[in-house]
Amino acid sequence: MTSLGGAEMVDWNLAVATATRLVRPGPEVSRDEAREVVAELRRHAKSSEAHVRSFTRMGTEDIHDTPVLVVDRAGWVRANVAGFREVLKPLLEKMKDRRGSGPGGAVLGAVGGKVTGVELGMLLSFLASRVLGQYETFAPATRELPAAGNGGGRLLLVAPNIVHVERELDVDPHDFRLWVCLHEETHRTQFSSVPWLRDHLEGEIQSFLGETEVDPMTVLERVREAAQSLAGGRTDGAEDDDGGRTFVELVQTPAQREILARLTAVMSLLEGHADYVMDGVGPDVVPSVTEIREKFKERRQRGASRLDQALRKLLGLDAKLRQYRDGERFVRAVVEEVGMDGFNRVWTSPNTLPTKAEIAKPADWVARVHRKAD
Repeated sequence: MTSLGGAEMVDWNLAVATATRLVRPGPEVSRDEAREVVAELRRHAKSSEAHVRSFTRMGTEDIHDTPVLVVDRAGWVRANVAGFREVLKPLLEKMKDRRGSGPGGAVLGAVGGKVTGVELGMLLSFLASRVLGQYETFAPATRELPAAGNGGGRLLLVAPNIVHVERELDVDPHDFRLWVCLHEETHRTQFSSVPWLRDHLEGEIQSFLGETEVDPMTVLERVREAAQSLAGGRTDGAEDDDGGRTFVELVQTPAQREILARLTAVMSLLEGHADYVMDGVGPDVVPSVTEIREKFKERRQRGASRLDQALRKLLGLDAKLRQYRDGERFVRAVVEEVGMDGFNRVWTSPNTLPTKAEIAKPADWVARVHRKAD
């Protein structure tokens, strides 16, 4: 394990080991069934390319060098740890440099990389059984996990999770697998067709991380204040203006909240666009798309259990569900107003991306981007 100039701030190997040990087993399938699922997902991922290109009017046949990897839950964990390690490297180096220089340096030293590795592993074990597919934007290439030649990008399809959900919903498995692939292929098309998008997102993420407080005592004070706010235990008598923010949001700086608002708008666009595309393509190629959509939407809304709902709220996963809903509404409204070509002006530059406010009010984006001369 490569050291960040000394002791690791996160024991990445321990994170992988913890997650793979704790993750729940997948559904029971025979070896032949597993081979069949993998082969079908690969076929659907390939066939989805033409469907998405035709519907979105984005990209060409020769733009895709992004590998499609059909993985199990442990494979998803390994891929995401590699991605986290790449994206968080500047922040961890910053924390490493500051750890011993301030009065709270001993606090971070006591926590240590192993404890952080275990905590990350526990989080990933929770998520590993819930993700159906994922486009990894910043994935570094390894021998086991290849990525696109431009420095990042691979499409993951988590086979056991797809099988689990199709059985839970009691839907046609072949239709459901294609439906999932249409969503994930849309993400691959977004990044492969819009060359500046990856760098823009990376810049926003690094700006967000660059604003992170690295002084341990400051972090602890912000956590204490956030905990009081969440518990309704404010001591200053101020009104509660947190607006239902998650714990993670409450410990952010004002600058980070501004960056997060922009990131939230972009993610709402990307997720909503993918939902819109898979529903738009669906009727032509997925016979049971209406049944699948209704059952899947109901599953998203109800959650699996009280514990699951609590964890989703704590981790901000409820916000991600809102991104699907709000983003899809934005895309649908814009396409209805200015057509698909008019909507595709959203990919022109970072300046034509919608703001968080415009996601909620698509007409404002149309007025700004499609403004005509008086």
